[in-house]
Amino acid sequence: MTYTYIPKGVCSSKYTFEIENGIIHNVQITGGCNGNLKGIAGLLEGMEATHAIKCMEGVRCGFKPTSCPDQIAQALKAALAENA
Repeated sequence: MTYTYIPKGVCSSKYTFEIENGIIHNVQITGGCNGNLKGIAGLLEGMEATHAIKCMEGVRCGFKPTSCPDQIAQALKAALAENA
């Protein structure tokens, strides 16, 4: 199933991804730090969503209380909760 998430408090403006049987596919990130987020999207391909959440949740960007990786973790958690 395809999910769309609008992050809060970061430079990126939209995340779109699929989760099939708990595995992440086709991550697309709009806005933000282009190279870093392309790298993160590539690393997430084929990864278990629960593992990605553990790796990225709570990561901060400078003095901000969140970051793009943390917001991706929140997006994944919301998608998993929607399917529960």
